[in-house]
Amino acid sequence: MPASQARSRARDRNNVLNRAEFLSLNQPLKGNQESRGAGRKQSGQAGPAGAQNGSAKERRQSQQLPEEDCMQLNPSFKGIAFNSLLAIDICMSKRLGVCANRASSWGGARSMVSLLGITGHGIPWIAGTLICLVKSSTLAGQEVLMNLLLALLLDIMIVAGLQKLAKRKGPYDVTPGLLDYLTMDTYAFPAGHASRVAMLSKFLLNHLVLAIPLRILLVLWALCVGFSRVMIGRHHITDVLSGFAFGYLQFRLVELIWMSSNTCQMLISIW
Repeated sequence: MPASQARSRARDRNNVLNRAEFLSLNQPLKGNQESRGAGRKQSGQAGPAGAQNGSAKERRQSQQLPEEDCMQLNPSFKGIAFNSLLAIDICMSKRLGVCANRASSWGGARSMVSLLGITGHGIPWIAGTLICLVKSSTLAGQEVLMNLLLALLLDIMIVAGLQKLAKRKGPYDVTPGLLDYLTMDTYAFPAGHASRVAMLSKFLLNHLVLAIPLRILLVLWALCVGFSRVMIGRHHITDVLSGFAFGYLQFRLVELIWMSSNTCQMLISIW
């Protein structure tokens, strides 16, 4: 026994891990045990609250997602019809934009088509109306010209307001010209030229005595100006058609608020 005890003591002395400086490696740290225990307690305490929050989020998602999926997978008939018409409008407008740029099929005629559009611009018509108003010497002529000027100003304001609300861009990336910026005609819907020529043609047909060929030419001019805006890629087909409709409504509005001869004379005297 003494010999065996002596051998065991010798082995203990020769074991490096039994030295005092290495005893900490064989024993777990109290701080780690305490931190681990506190972490387990905190996780145990936070576990039910986290589970409750997670279940609440899942319930909210389960209530919301099916509705969104149903809206995307089962759109209404009106939505399908509207999107289909919008796609057809964009496709047809792009095909009819034969003068959108120089590389288009009718690119060489772009200058002539743009010149046709200028004949329906608001600035030349307002300037011409003012010149005729200054040179007019009859009360009837001044009355018609003053109401025409009112109609042109109303057209610019109404179209600019509607375009700011809709903010629809044209089928092609065409930069508006200087005259377009002056009349705030920078967006596509509704087409300002179309509304203006529709209003002007209806106004002139009602208040001027014209021969039948001139009346036909006036209507053809309005149609050509309106659809020339599609050819240069500035507007969609629906923009032009809606412009024609708004132009007619503007004419009806001017007829309702028609200024009498006395009112026109008073405004002319002030001016």
